[in-house]
Amino acid sequence: MKQHLTDRIRFLQAFAANPRQVGAVLPTSRRAVRDMLDLADVPGADLVVELGAGTGVQTGEILARLKPGARLVALEIDPKLVEILTGRYDDPRLQVVCDSAENLADHLDGATADVCVCALPFTSLPPALRRRILDVLPAAVGDSGTAVVIQYSPLIEGELRKRFPSVRRRMSFLNVPPAFLFACTRDDDPAQASA
Repeated sequence: MKQHLTDRIRFLQAFAANPRQVGAVLPTSRRAVRDMLDLADVPGADLVVELGAGTGVQTGEILARLKPGARLVALEIDPKLVEILTGRYDDPRLQVVCDSAENLADHLDGATADVCVCALPFTSLPPALRRRILDVLPAAVGDSGTAVVIQYSPLIEGELRKRFPSVRRRMSFLNVPPAFLFACTRDDDPAQASA
């Protein structure tokens, strides 16, 4: 419970220091993160990428689902939050990187992710930066991976549909505010799109 409260305080401090970069006053709820991760095959993944790792709410849930020998590359732009992440998770599968999501390719050595988990506050980012990061997502997952995105507004759906032939949307009501969850693939199979 103490760690949960400490995380909320640190997250709020990060928000106060740079609200456009953080985008929310509280970390995403564990329930919403679980709902989002249910949209992709994290247990079957060899490589998972996390964009906007924050205080590690998604990171912990991803590691709990990740098989032995798999790899998680977690990007976070805030150095203070990176320090929290590296101190919190002592797991050889995790590589924490302090960098912008737009530079993801620099940290993958030519690999594509089976799953890309994205919790970036797209609606609060400057438009040019938002477009650059969104343009990274299809290349990050290649032809067979899935990008899962959590947002507090449905406004980003149109931008995702410009980049992915298949975009599924769900809601997670057990979050404050309710979260919009998107699963995006380059596979335009109609059966997958309606799942």
